[in-house]
Amino acid sequence: MSPTPGSNIRIESYKHDHSLHRIWDKSTLIHTSDAVVIGGNDRVKVTEADGREWRTREPAICTFGRGQWFNTIAMIRDDGIYYYCNIGSPFSMKGQLLSYIDYDLDVKVFPDMTYSILDEEEFLLHSKQMNYPPFVVEKVQTALREVLDWVSARRGPFQNGFVQRWYERYLLVRDDEE
Repeated sequence: MSPTPGSNIRIESYKHDHSLHRIWDKSTLIHTSDAVVIGGNDRVKVTEADGREWRTREPAICTFGRGQWFNTIAMIRDDGIYYYCNIGSPFSMKGQLLSYIDYDLDVKVFPDMTYSILDEEEFLLHSKQMNYPPFVVEKVQTALREVLDWVSARRGPFQNGFVQRWYERYLLVRDDEE
C-alpha cells in the first residue's frame, strides 16, 4: 500500500557502491502523483553514514521528481528560502521508504537565486574510486545543467510561491497527524 498525504516516510540516500550515505528519520508526505513526491519536515533527525546524528534547524520542503536525476530541499529561513539540490539517481519508493543514490554533486541556491556548485572534487574522486559508468557521469552532468536551467527559469520548486504553497499544505497535513 502506498503512503498517503499526512503519513510519515523515511528518506535514505546511498552511494554508488550501495553504502549508506544519509538517513532523514521522517518526513511528512504532502503530495504524491505520477510526476512528483513532495514531503515536508522540521527539526528532523538526520543520521550520517558514520553514525553521527544531528537535527535540521528549520522547516523544509523536499521535492522528488519521478525519473529525475536530482531532488531539492527548500529550507525556509527567516531571511528567505535556501535550496540544497542533490544530484542523484531517480528515487525509488517502497512502502514508507524513499531512497536514491547520491552522486556527490550539489547545488546550493540562495534566496536571490544565485548559486554555488558544491563537491565537484568529491564527484571526480568517487567517479574513479567507484568506477561510475559513463552513462551515470553523463546523467549527473545533464542533471547539473537541468538544475541550473530550472533555477534561472524559476521552474518547479524555484517558482515563486511554490515552497510557501507546499509549506502551508505541510502545516495542514502535519497538524492532522498530531
